[in-house]
Amino acid sequence: MKIDITICQVDMEWEQTARNLERIEPLVASAPGDVVVLPEMFATGFKLRPAVVAEPMDGQVVTAMRRWARDYGKAVVGSVVISEEGRFRNRQFFVEPSGKMSWYDKRHLFRPGGEGRDYTPGDRRVVVEYKGFRFLLLVCYDLRFPVWSRNRGDYDAIIYCASWDNKRRDAWCALLRARAIENQCYVVGVNRIGTDPDAVYIGDSMVFDYMGRTLANAESGEWTMTVTLDLEAQNRFKESLPAWMDADVFEFK
Repeated sequence: MKIDITICQVDMEWEQTARNLERIEPLVASAPGDVVVLPEMFATGFKLRPAVVAEPMDGQVVTAMRRWARDYGKAVVGSVVISEEGRFRNRQFFVEPSGKMSWYDKRHLFRPGGEGRDYTPGDRRVVVEYKGFRFLLLVCYDLRFPVWSRNRGDYDAIIYCASWDNKRRDAWCALLRARAIENQCYVVGVNRIGTDPDAVYIGDSMVFDYMGRTLANAESGEWTMTVTLDLEAQNRFKESLPAWMDADVFEFK
């Protein structure tokens, strides 16, 4: 069982939703992968004070993602600022060509930047099964919390959508590899490039395999890259080194 994943490392215009969607659509359309992954808040930039750009579930960003998935025949993944019942969510979507839509609300809100002041955290893990692969959906700051991302035998790969500041570049690279090694899984980390009023983003979007080997590294600049994930190879490795059988058990409340 194999699946092709395209990572899209892009810049975006601050709070310019329509222009960002127009510019990103051709990248999605031309991507050869079965799954196309975009950065955190790819249509607006990372936004505190979310009322400026927040949309309902049927807003223009989610509507565009659904149309892209349908028209171009590939799943589309990315995070969107959602307004729901008077609260704001940093919500990562996994939208399939069939119209099926799954989502995960970011649990760990970036306290140093004030994200917890403006957004409501999620309270559940979300694993999406697509084309025989099981994907755990996580967002940016979630990367720092290994217990939340612990593989309990329920996923094959983690997808991180991020707007990860260049000041913490070394942590981004090290933790992505660590999550792959400790969970014996593929890890897909897609970051943005460019600037916003608060930060500079270098990129460093990466894909690691279950041994921590680098399959893709976008480094700096705007890139799309496609890699193949091989489930049989991953399972053979886990059989030869069954560290998962000795993992500690955690309970979540």
